Amino acid sequence: MLASGKAGRLQVEIFETRRQMGEKAAEDAGRALRAVIEEKGHCNVIFAAAPSQNEFLDALTRQDVDWGKVYAFHMDEYIGLPKDHPAGFGNFLRRSFFDKVPFGRVEYLNGGAPDIEEEMERYSRLLEENPVDIVFMGIGENGHIAFNDPGWGHFDDTRKVQKVKLDPVCRMQQVHDGCFDSLDQVPTEALTLTVPALACASRIFCIVPASTKAAAVEKTVLGEIREMVPATVLRMHPSATLYTDKDSAKIIMEKGFGK
Repeated sequence: MLASGKAGRLQVEIFETRRQMGEKAAEDAGRALRAVIEEKGHCNVIFAAAPSQNEFLDALTRQDVDWGKVYAFHMDEYIGLPKDHPAGFGNFLRRSFFDKVPFGRVEYLNGGAPDIEEEMERYSRLLEENPVDIVFMGIGENGHIAFNDPGWGHFDDTRKVQKVKLDPVCRMQQVHDGCFDSLDQVPTEALTLTVPALACASRIFCIVPASTKAAAVEKTVLGEIREMVPATVLRMHPSATLYTDKDSAKIIMEKGFGK
């Protein structure tokens, strides 16, 4: 580890490489999963779908966890994307993780549902019936968590799932990540778990590598806590850790964080 420190209640850890970051986050996550399973008999977990999670998810498959006692959910999904589209978040998670370990249960958000309001209600009920223990998430280039872009991520939202319009920065990130060839291919709407639905988890692991996220990490760690930077809510969470590499943390390190 290169450095670590606190930003409000948020623990921030900085690693030399993405691989080291992912392995340490997975090690800590495995420990947390085992503890919840031992206490409750099962663990309800929300997963993020993004290339930023690749190293973490790869390392997590090698953790000694009784996956049959883990119930998996995912936090967001495009509306209107073909069911088999490779950029669909459920499809991403299926390829990168869900098909690699024997989960007890996996629940997918359906962005292609004929009645989106009904789908939002269905998934909200699932979350009510299965209170979230752990969230594995990232941070977007615009400071979003899940698809709660600036202007949508209300800290006091009473809903668990909402329909949102994606801002241009968020949509362009999907092109930068290689998920789509051009901006016009990226859907303009999505379903997302709300900020409170994520923040209610007992434990949050936030994994954020790459220089493209450096400005978002700076705002999250050093900026004002406000809804226009939804990720700043992590600084108020009682048990959240932000895992970064030297590229995503370069601005905060230049400003002396962790020294």
